[in-house]
Amino acid sequence: MRILIVEDDAALLRGIVALLRGAGHAVDHVAGGEDALMVLADEPYALVVLDVGLPGLDGFAVLQALRRRGDKVPVLMLTARDALDDRVRGLDLGADDYLRKPFAPEELEARIRALGRRRGGDPTPELVIGSLVLNRSTGQAQVAGRPLDLRRREWAVLDALAARAGQIVPRETLQSEVFGFDEPVGPNAIEVNITRLRGKLAPDGPAIRTVRGVGYLLDAG
Repeated sequence: MRILIVEDDAALLRGIVALLRGAGHAVDHVAGGEDALMVLADEPYALVVLDVGLPGLDGFAVLQALRRRGDKVPVLMLTARDALDDRVRGLDLGADDYLRKPFAPEELEARIRALGRRRGGDPTPELVIGSLVLNRSTGQAQVAGRPLDLRRREWAVLDALAARAGQIVPRETLQSEVFGFDEPVGPNAIEVNITRLRGKLAPDGPAIRTVRGVGYLLDAG
């Protein structure tokens, strides 16, 4: 998924970014509420991890502004506060989940995976397309029982295609979901990963088809 982190604690931010990028997500980050609203107005995200205690425009105000303008992006709120009223307020304003600091990295990852599955309309951790099985909880994939050794970018591309199996996924959509805006992207980065995936899926996995001038399609049949 492409995720936006809104957090002003630099050390915590670095840890979250490293954790989520290591799990295969494309991650962007800002430190303030105003910046978050500007970025979210222009860029598509699958999920926002939003700290409550931001300077200036706090997390509650950011969330309220998002929902008022009709933005339905899933929001996981982080808070150092233990007050029940704060948690209830965030959920009533439209938060999808809440996580109290300090938290275990494994719990953050698990909550993000759960929100990602919910967003895709399928609460199960596995995607099955023909002989291909992707387990989003473990980050593992196999074809006809054969484990696939996938690099981080390869997993991200395959996951994006598998979530829309049988549909054309524009190249620009893949690029936006796989790479953050501060990550260097070569002109053929998506094509390189597609080529590698085709080699690893062959001969018994679903085909990735090129729709010239548009994008790619993972054969659902």
